[in-house]
Amino acid sequence: MSERPGMGGSLDPGSFRDPSGFVFRRHETIYRQVNASYAEEYEHLVSSGLYEELAQAGLLIPHEEVDTPPPRPDSAYRVIRPEMIPFVSYPYEWCFGQLRDAALAHLEVQRRALAHGMTLKDCSAYNIQFRDGKPVLIDTLSFERYREGEPWVAYRQFCQHFLAPLALMSHTDVRLGRLLRVHVDGIPLDLASRLLPLRTRCSIPLLLHIHLHASYAKRASRSHRGGKRAARLSRRSLENLVRSLRTGIGRLRWRPRDSYWAGYYSELHDYRTETAEHKAGLVAEFLDHVRPSRVWDFGANTGRYGRIAADRGIPTVSFDFDPACVETIYEAVRNEGATNVLPLVMDLANPSPGIGWAGAERSSLRDRGPTDMLLALALLHHLAISNNVPIPAIIDFFSELCRFLVVEFVPKNDAQVRELLAGRRDVFADYTQAAFESSLGRTFRIERVERLRGSDRILYLAEKR
Repeated sequence: MSERPGMGGSLDPGSFRDPSGFVFRRHETIYRQVNASYAEEYEHLVSSGLYEELAQAGLLIPHEEVDTPPPRPDSAYRVIRPEMIPFVSYPYEWCFGQLRDAALAHLEVQRRALAHGMTLKDCSAYNIQFRDGKPVLIDTLSFERYREGEPWVAYRQFCQHFLAPLALMSHTDVRLGRLLRVHVDGIPLDLASRLLPLRTRCSIPLLLHIHLHASYAKRASRSHRGGKRAARLSRRSLENLVRSLRTGIGRLRWRPRDSYWAGYYSELHDYRTETAEHKAGLVAEFLDHVRPSRVWDFGANTGRYGRIAADRGIPTVSFDFDPACVETIYEAVRNEGATNVLPLVMDLANPSPGIGWAGAERSSLRDRGPTDMLLALALLHHLAISNNVPIPAIIDFFSELCRFLVVEFVPKNDAQVRELLAGRRDVFADYTQAAFESSLGRTFRIERVERLRGSDRILYLAEKR
């Protein structure tokens, strides 16, 4: 967040679009100013029982009203302090299962809102975060009074932010979910319609809410220029619309198949069971020695080592570039009810940048750090050899993101490195243990060096100087 002079706090650069209020920070605490223009809607949200019902169901972030002076007192009605989210993530970083669960949570919020005489006025996927492994709506000001006959103003946004990417991930290619990083207001429906295979027109929900919706939106944009008003929609029709969207999303599936990386450890001849067990034991030792307050696991694969931290009650974010690996972690989190693991899709050779208005509306990975401890296990050789990133640059990048680093060095005689070098000229003369330790030692103080049993791989624990 950037400091705005005279505002009495740091205003969130991603909270400027809604005239109902905005998010700000004071002394590392998050607040939200509710503007006077939203007073009637806010009071109905609370007095109708909708807020309490959603908060108790884990669908809306809880908050408390506080006496903190508002940054803009001339327009203020209330200041609320919502519960903090440990790590803010974005839809283009979620796996299929996370985006699907977020969509279903949004529709459940809308269903309950209608029962209390309210409706969602926007359905941005950025209004959802993951808390304790589950999606939760964080925008308390997303509601407005329902008025009979009015269309659902958030319908198109929901389709662009949720249904379109989910359909593309399910029916075309799971990697198309990353289009959300380019299209910050959701994937345009005409684009989704063109990219989806012809067979999706046989699905009634996808035909209605993507293909025909895209055609209708194009015609409507022309008719609106001529002054025509939007068609009225009864409450029953709106309830049926929500039900249809829920049915369509509920039918979408994507299962990890044929992922090389999901079977990475089991398929490596040089990576024996004793090696993996020894590494797990060392990671546990390092965690118990440092006792970090939060951990990032880079190149998490199926999340085994990050879970060692999570099982100790440490909030852990597990990053991997392979959607199948992240899906596997998320399924385990959901099935086991794990509350301290957030898996995210992230290519560390091209991590999430700052995007949106002025490049600051959605924070970069770097701006969401640093973390106490960073795990970089079986990762260094991929960045250095597959992506040609010099080791000093990798170490510098890690140093910006953490205080303690657990990093694994994999020598050239390892089967995995030999595979990476197969079919290409070895131009990596500096890829040696000595050169790595020299680079590491310039930025970090090396505390432990352990060779993994049954392997020539070496594990390091280091603290930033």
